[in-house]
Order: sequence, then C-alpha cells, then structure tokens
Amino acid sequence: MFPKKMINGRMNGMVPIILLFIIGLMIIAINSYWYVQGISSVDSIRMTSELKVKEHINLSKKTITTENQLSLPSVGDMYGHLLIPKLDSKIPIFYGAEEDQLKEGVGHVQGTPFSGENSNTVLSGHRDTVFRHLGKIEKGDRLIIEMNANIFTYVVKKIRIVDENEPTVIVPKPRSTLTVITCYPFGYLGNAPQRFVLIADLIDKG
Repeated sequence: MFPKKMINGRMNGMVPIILLFIIGLMIIAINSYWYVQGISSVDSIRMTSELKVKEHINLSKKTITTENQLSLPSVGDMYGHLLIPKLDSKIPIFYGAEEDQLKEGVGHVQGTPFSGENSNTVLSGHRDTVFRHLGKIEKGDRLIIEMNANIFTYVVKKIRIVDENEPTVIVPKPRSTLTVITCYPFGYLGNAPQRFVLIADLIDKG
C-alpha cells in the first residue's frame, strides 16, 4: 500500500498535466473547426470551358442584387464570389480582410476599390484553406469576380513573391486591376515571411 500522502501528492502533480492536455485538445479542436470551415467555403464550379463558366454565372444572377440596388457593404458582408476556373473553385468574397472574414472565405482589403473601377482591387485569403492551390496559377490564367449582377474577367499578367510588408502590393493602379494575396511559402509552418501575389488585368465586363 502506498502512503495516502504519496498518492495525494502524485494526484496533485497530475492536475496541471491534465489541464494542459485538455487545453491542448481544445486548441486543436478550434483550429480544426476553422480549417474545415475555410475549406468548405470553396465550391466547385464543375465547369471547365469559358462558355460553361458563363452559363453557371448567369444562373446565379437571379439571387444577386442589381447595380442600382448595390450599396457599400459593411465589414463582414459577403457581396460576391471569386471564381478560379483553373482550380474549379468558387469562393465567397467578404468585405474586410481581418481574421473574421478570412475564416469564411476571401477578404476584400478595405480602402481598395471594387471590380470595374479604374484602380487596384485587392483580395486576400489564407494559404492553407481557400488559397491552398493558388500556387498552380500561371500567367495567362483567368480570375473572375461575380458581383452585383456583373461578371468581371481578369487575366493574370504577373506573379510576385514579396516580403510580408512590401508596400507596392496595395497601391492604386491607372486601370482596373485585381491583386490577389496569400502567405508564402505554401507549406511553411507558422507565420510565413513572404507573400504570393497575383496581379491581373480586367479584360471583360459582362
């Protein structure tokens, strides 16, 4: 028989370990939930040709407000979708690029214009959820923004890898441009030190 004091001492010593184990499980569960939430926000276009993409978009116009009805969204509002035909992805766009928005889909950086304006629309997303396959995009690939019953088609003209605080990424442009940002390298553990940047020019407004 072990002395009662020894047993109590061992039990008391186990309490912090048990608490740390429970806290660790909670952190893993929370992070897993938001990871799944981010991945599940990406839908499949299920179409590859440009004609079929257009058909898919036209069907969804019935649920989108007309241009005259559009008002500036509030932070956290979902106002459109980013379609990436090469990745067969359709991702919701939320106004604002804080963590609350990035958990749900793509974030529109506040202060940058909306698609169709003659400047630089900037979108951001997590590399391990909505943009986990973004590294497959090449120059010449299309990015499509579905918004306000309009379809804005862009073609990727430049791909950059820059430091996380590179000031030239979010700057005005002389023509309608779409800039898409995510962290880089894609497989990096922890806070990635760089950014993967796609720069695309508007080629069609439908």
